[in-house]
Amino acid sequence: MNELTQRIIETNGIRLSIAEQGKGPLVLLCHGFPESWYSWRHQLGALAAAGFHAVAPDMRGYGKSDRPAAIDRYTIFDLVGDLVGILDALGARTAVLVGHDWGATVAWHAALLRPDRFRAIVALSVPFRPRGPVPPTSVMPRTADAQFYQLYFQEPGPAEAEFERDPRATLRNMLFGASGDATRGGGAEAGGSIGMVPRGGGFLRGAAAPATLPQWLSERDIDFYAAEFRRTGFSGPLNWYRNIDRNWQLLAPFAGAPVTVPALYVAGDRDIVVAFPGMDQLLANLNRFVPGLRNTVMLPGCGHWTQQERPAEVNAAILDFLRTLPG
Repeated sequence: MNELTQRIIETNGIRLSIAEQGKGPLVLLCHGFPESWYSWRHQLGALAAAGFHAVAPDMRGYGKSDRPAAIDRYTIFDLVGDLVGILDALGARTAVLVGHDWGATVAWHAALLRPDRFRAIVALSVPFRPRGPVPPTSVMPRTADAQFYQLYFQEPGPAEAEFERDPRATLRNMLFGASGDATRGGGAEAGGSIGMVPRGGGFLRGAAAPATLPQWLSERDIDFYAAEFRRTGFSGPLNWYRNIDRNWQLLAPFAGAPVTVPALYVAGDRDIVVAFPGMDQLLANLNRFVPGLRNTVMLPGCGHWTQQERPAEVNAAILDFLRTLPG
C-alpha cells in the first residue's frame, strides 16, 4: 500500500469511503467543514513514508460516504461510532487520531469516550472544550442585526440555498476567506464581528477570493471540492451543526471528565477559531482539561486550514509527536 487507494467500508450501520496509504500503526485523519478526505492530501503520503497506515475517511455526510437524511443521525455518538467502526473494519485494536475543525471535535470526544481504542490525539484548530452548564446555542452571540454563524446554520434550508447556488464560488471563497492570506477571516466576519453573519446578508458576504489564489491552494483543489459538493449538497455537513445542543444533552454523563490520552494541539495564529471570545482563556488552561497535553504549537501567519496551509510544519509536528508514543 505504498500508493494511495480508496475503497468503501461498512461501519456503524453506514458506508464510508476511505482514502488510505502505507502500512504500520493506524493513524486516522478526520476532516472538518466544508472539506473531505482530500484535505489530508499532504499528510497521507508523509505518514505512509514514516511507517504508518494513514486513513482519511469522507466523514458521515460528505463525499462518497453515506448521507443519512435525518438530522439526528449526525450526533457526536454517531460520529464517534463511525470511527470505532472504521477500526473494527480495518482489524485495528487502536489508532492515533488526527482531527481538524469539526474533525478535531469528533476526535477529542472519541478520545474522551473510548481511550481504549484511541491512544492519542492531534487536534488542529479546535481545542477540547469541556461541557458547559447550558445548551451551547443559548449563549452564542446574537444581536438585532447579526447572529453567530452556527446559529445561522441551525435552520434547514437557508445555508444550503446560499452554499449550493454556486458550489465552486462557495468553496473558493470559504477556503480563501478563512485562510491566513485573507485580510480578514472571511464571510463569517462580515459586519466586523468575529463569527457573526448579518441577518439577511448570508455567510459568504464579503468573502470574495482574489483572481490569483495563494500558493497552498490551487484551482485544481477548488475543482475537486466543488465537484464533491455539487454532487452531494451541503445538508449532511450542516446537520453536524444542528446537533450541537443535542450533543450537549447526550454528553451529560461525561461532564467534567478529562481527555486523558497523550495530546498535541496545533493552530494558526490567524485562525478565526483562535480569535473567538473566550478562546484565549481556554487555550491557556487547556492542560486542565487535557492533562496528557504534550505541547501547543502556534503557526505564525497560518489561518484556519492548518494542514493545507502549512503541510510541512504540520507533518513535522505530527511525526515528532507520534515518535514519542509507545508501541
